[in-house]
Amino acid sequence: MTAARAIGMVAGEPSGDLLAGRVIAGLHQRFPGIAISGIGGPRMIEQGFESWHDMHALTVFGFVDALKRLPSLLSIYRDTRRRLLNEPPAVFVGIDAPDFNLRLERALRQAGTPTVHFVGPSIWAWRYERIHKIRESVSHMLVLFPFEEDIYRKENIPVTYVGHPLAQTIPMKPDRAGARARLNVDASARVLAILPGSRSSEIRLMGPRFLQAAQGLVRRDPGLQCIVPMVNAPRRAEFEVLLAQYPVPNLRCVMAQDLAGQGAAAAQPVAWSVMEAADAVLVASGTATLETALYKRPMVISYVLSPWMRRIMAWKSKQERPYLPWVGLPNILLRDFVVPELLQDDATPQALEEATWSALTDDARAANLEAKFAALHQDLLRDTPALAAEAIAAVADGRI
Repeated sequence: MTAARAIGMVAGEPSGDLLAGRVIAGLHQRFPGIAISGIGGPRMIEQGFESWHDMHALTVFGFVDALKRLPSLLSIYRDTRRRLLNEPPAVFVGIDAPDFNLRLERALRQAGTPTVHFVGPSIWAWRYERIHKIRESVSHMLVLFPFEEDIYRKENIPVTYVGHPLAQTIPMKPDRAGARARLNVDASARVLAILPGSRSSEIRLMGPRFLQAAQGLVRRDPGLQCIVPMVNAPRRAEFEVLLAQYPVPNLRCVMAQDLAGQGAAAAQPVAWSVMEAADAVLVASGTATLETALYKRPMVISYVLSPWMRRIMAWKSKQERPYLPWVGLPNILLRDFVVPELLQDDATPQALEEATWSALTDDARAANLEAKFAALHQDLLRDTPALAAEAIAAVADGRI
């Protein structure tokens, strides 16, 4: 593939933007001057990506949110499809966002454009029947986890395991003291990171439970410092409304601008500095659980869906529960309940408080987890940008 040939790319939320930004860097290193355009966020744009629409317009949570925003989503989809069909790229790369990207990939592939999908949908947990749509839509899968290769090979879908780029980006040995200095946190304090999620619905459902748990933890240890990283100002405002209802002494919210002027540290997600500074993390299930594991921190994983969302997911997936016994990525990857998962009705403030107190105070368990997470980190460590760039180029050239 030459620099004269373009690449189409779509990422739908911050985690995809972060992954895509590193892949774009790898593509530019391999093919200087190549044009890459579509839909993306700030990390992609920093790498010279041309974004046609605001990435956050695609960031939806489940079926209800998607239905509410269907007109704008359809408009963005049609415009993106039109552009890519009118000027076909050498290859199209969909980064996560499977509901949007698989549909787009199917249309492009039928029109003759090869397609790559990076980050396999969690068919190993929910809705395995989506494998048929993937087979129709995707020329080649790029997967983050080694066990996913076997799934796609069994289904005769071309696949490459490229490792998880976070494993290359997050240091093998975290610098707790440095992170605390960046955040202006006492080096000797006991610190809890609280990550209720980056979506409005997650703040609404998880925030009150996490804050009530934090209230109990501060009663146990009045010196406990609680830090809550926020992805943007609207989420911070929503969280601070809840904080007024459930006040927690020694709790503060931080955003990226709070690390301004601190060089490379300010360029990474603020949540990473908070995880690195923490003794333990209370975290909503999602990519943040893997980031916490890569920072080798004890954690408690929790998640709550509204009753309406639970009914829709059960209807859509024809499942009441995931196929696997685990929900959190560290537990899935290690095939064991190495950290607690408190979900739905089990996610009471009291249960969250008790589990988090153990995570904060059990030093032997923290040391054991650190060793397990270090081994996991090594398993996921690959030169992801280079491997992804090579696979994308090979698909564009018809070599794989």
